[in-house]
Amino acid sequence: MKLKTKTFNQLIFLVFFFIASCANQLPPGGGEVDRIPPKIVEVFPADGTTNFDEDYFEIGFSEYVDKRSVQDAIFISPAIEGEIEYDWSGKYLRVNFSQKLKDNTTYVVTIGTDVADLNNKNRMSEAFIFTFSTGNEIDRRTITGKVYDTKAEDVMLFAYKLSDTTTNPLAYKPDYISQAGKNGEYKIMGLAEGSYRVFAVQDEFRDLLFQPVQDRIGIPFADVHLSYEDTIYTGLNFFMTSADTVSPRLVSAVMTDKFHILVNLSEETGFDEKNINPNINADNFSLIDSSSGEIVKPLYAFKGNTKSTEFVLVVPENFPDSDQWYLFADTLKDIAGNYYANDYTILTYSTNPDTNKPNLFKTIPPKASRDVDYLGYDFYFFFNDAFNREEVKSGITFQDTSKRNIKFELTFLDDASFKITTAQKLEPQKDYQINLDLNKFKDAAGNYYDSLYIFNFRTISGLDFTGITGTLTNADLSKNLILVLEGTEQDKKNYTKHINQNTFSFERVNAGKYILWCYYDRDSSNTYSYGSADPFSFSEEFFFYRDTLTLKPRWTQTDINFVLEKR
Repeated sequence: MKLKTKTFNQLIFLVFFFIASCANQLPPGGGEVDRIPPKIVEVFPADGTTNFDEDYFEIGFSEYVDKRSVQDAIFISPAIEGEIEYDWSGKYLRVNFSQKLKDNTTYVVTIGTDVADLNNKNRMSEAFIFTFSTGNEIDRRTITGKVYDTKAEDVMLFAYKLSDTTTNPLAYKPDYISQAGKNGEYKIMGLAEGSYRVFAVQDEFRDLLFQPVQDRIGIPFADVHLSYEDTIYTGLNFFMTSADTVSPRLVSAVMTDKFHILVNLSEETGFDEKNINPNINADNFSLIDSSSGEIVKPLYAFKGNTKSTEFVLVVPENFPDSDQWYLFADTLKDIAGNYYANDYTILTYSTNPDTNKPNLFKTIPPKASRDVDYLGYDFYFFFNDAFNREEVKSGITFQDTSKRNIKFELTFLDDASFKITTAQKLEPQKDYQINLDLNKFKDAAGNYYDSLYIFNFRTISGLDFTGITGTLTNADLSKNLILVLEGTEQDKKNYTKHINQNTFSFERVNAGKYILWCYYDRDSSNTYSYGSADPFSFSEEFFFYRDTLTLKPRWTQTDINFVLEKR
């Protein structure tokens, strides 16, 4: 079907409407499962049409599509006033406007990747965009970039035209809209001369409004300025992050026995895989008896083997019996950095005895690992109950198979976990062991195992390492550039370097697949900063090397030319 003239289209649509009303859309029987995504094969008006004066546009698809998915995937910039009517005829859709379009205005129609075919729900692989103007000219300025996320096809691009009175654009619906494709690439077209702020938003409700509670967001590293001569801006790339602005609160505090209090928060407490959270320590909490005014400080605080929103406090043996206890927290902080001061909750009291012995539930690396670097390594040990740190220090030894002691440094992560760091060079391809005298690992009730735990491991030969060397092009070395070699496999390892010259190298790298990227560390935090939606702050600019690197053992990949795209 050709969509060229109004009269011809009306006739064809009537024919299709009659046929569609007489038969249901049925999938063909048998054969292979259809995995081909639907495509848009025709539109009216044609892309780039000027002096458009109709009150509708039309879309033709390559196959029957789910009508609801199409209607939810159509976005028009700028927004159309009044109600929109959808008129279907087979594979073709007419979108009717109830009010006249604005004069001398370029309109951009985006059909997003939510469009799915009728039979197998295959989604369009990339967004389709076409433009038309009610005036003599088309605004042809464009912003392009990429969303780096595993669910990039669910991400919308919200573009806001800035003015002197713009405060918080995210409080309003965007002026221009687009959607990222499966590979993350996007294009915002039909832009007029001016300044724009663009956000990548995983708009869960598809209401074209950013909701920080449920929507993830990508913050730009800069605003885009399009002049009369500058018709395209490339490389406005995004990382997605949570925009959580809600502070954590104490939900409950329940004594599981006479020594332990299981504390539950309203959201995750910000522990990483190595149980590090400086706000979860005994000094940050107090227990107050509301009847007597007595104040008791916990002995210990630790994460242990609890849920992501939980942690444990340990009280002294002589903790008084009362049902009027309250738990107070000086400061609570979540993963996003939101904090709440001086929170409290009632304590559910218990006098049940504690008969459980402290268990070692996780180590990093696992016991009997055979890939420990002999030049230096960190070993992590996690228990499910707290212990006296001074006693534990005397119960740890580090030895080789000849029982010779190895120098090490001990760092406590909380009151139930610690890190051991080698303080001397080990030997390659040799067996070692870290011994934990569990007699020293007593909990507050005096429970312990009368045994020796032996954590054994073997160092690598050092011959199987790989590496890379290369050069940087277009890098601004005055902006505190950090280069990242990031593993993509399950046991991925990451390597980072501060770069102050146009050449780089990574040595002693484990073989595997890696991506190479870099960013300008604007805030000198040594970690990538995603920016903030409210209060607004820009993210940090980043760049990706074009290819995934497959690094083989005993071979250094050389002559990598990492070109940082010019804006």
